[in-house]
Amino acid sequence: MQKNVLIIDDSALMRRRLSGIIDSDKRFKVVDIARNGEVAMSLISKNPQKYDIIILDFFMPDKNGDEILREINKLHIDAYVILISGVIKKDAMEVIEALENGAFDFVTKPTDIAMAKDADFSERIIQCIELAASAQDEERVRKASRKIAQKETPIFINKKRDVKQKGSVRGDKLVALACSTGGPKALHQVIPKLSKALDAPMIIVQHMPKGFTNSLAVRLNEVSEINVKEAENGDVLEKGMVYIAKGGAQLRVAEFQGKYVLKLTDEPARNGLRPCADIMYESLCESEFKEIICVVLTGMGADGTEGIKKLSKNNNIYSIAQDAESCTVYGMPKAFFESGLVDEVRPIQDIARAIEKRVGVR
Repeated sequence: MQKNVLIIDDSALMRRRLSGIIDSDKRFKVVDIARNGEVAMSLISKNPQKYDIIILDFFMPDKNGDEILREINKLHIDAYVILISGVIKKDAMEVIEALENGAFDFVTKPTDIAMAKDADFSERIIQCIELAASAQDEERVRKASRKIAQKETPIFINKKRDVKQKGSVRGDKLVALACSTGGPKALHQVIPKLSKALDAPMIIVQHMPKGFTNSLAVRLNEVSEINVKEAENGDVLEKGMVYIAKGGAQLRVAEFQGKYVLKLTDEPARNGLRPCADIMYESLCESEFKEIICVVLTGMGADGTEGIKKLSKNNNIYSIAQDAESCTVYGMPKAFFESGLVDEVRPIQDIARAIEKRVGVR
C-alpha cells in the first residue's frame, strides 16, 4: 500500500525536485504540495488523516518548522514529520527543539538546486521516508496490540550473562551511549534526569552532521542539572560531565599522562557515519575502567553493536538497551539485544535511573 506524502516548501524548484525523488519510488506518492505554512495547515486541517509522511522545510517566510510542527501535534494525527533544513548555525537550536518536539528526523538541505540533484540527497530522502513509514507501521501494530493486551511489556534482565568486576562496583567507571534517529528526543528524556553528582563521565555518539551537535549539547545543558558540552579535542574526562561527539568527526578515548582524554579525528566515515559509535567503543578496548556502562538508544542500523562486542572481550561492561515500545526506530537496540550482550532492557523513562543505579552518585 502506497504511503501518502505532503511536501511543504517555499521553493518551487525544491518542491519539484522532492516530488520527482519521492514519486520515483512506487511505495510513496506525493498527494499534496504546500508553498507555505498557512496553505499546509489548511490542507492538514481539512483531512488530518490523509497524510502518512510530511516533508517540512524548516525555514520559511511565514512560519518556521517548529511552529508548524506544534500545530500538527495539536491535531493528534499519525503523520510522521521529516524536516529538511540548511545548516544554518544560528538557527540550529530551533531544529534541535523541533526534533525534541516530535519530528521524526531531518535531512540537510542542499545549498542550491544543482546540489539537490545529487544522488546522495535523493538516497537520504528515500531512506528517511522508508524508515518513517516502517516506524509508523510498527507503531500502529503496537497500538493495536495494546488495545488487545492492555498490559505493559515486562522489563528484561539478562540473568545468564556473567558480569565480571574489576575492583569495586562503584567508582572509576564510564558511561558510553549511542543513538541515532529519534535520539535528540530520547536524550531529552534521559540526560535531564541525571544528577550532576553522577559518579562517572558520560560520552555520547548521536548521529548528526556538523553544525548541529553543539546546539544539541547547549540545549541539553540548559535543561539539565548535569553539565553537558560538545566534545573538544583534549577534553579530560571528568565525573559528572556529559560529552557529545562532534558532528563530522570521529570520537576516540585515549590515555594521556595518567588521565583519559577525548580525541577528535578526521578519519573517514565508517558505514556512512561520522561520528560512528563502533569507533568510540573500540577506542575503549585498551582502557582500564573498572566498568564501562554501554547504553544503546533508538536509531536505524546497528552502529555500536560490533564495537561493544570487541570491547566485551577483555573489558568489564554492563549493557542497557532501550525497549522497542519507546523507540522511534528499533534498529540499533534490536541489533544490540540480539548480540546477547544486553544486561537490561528498559523503557526510555527508566534509562537514567538504570544508569545511576549502576554508576552511583557521589
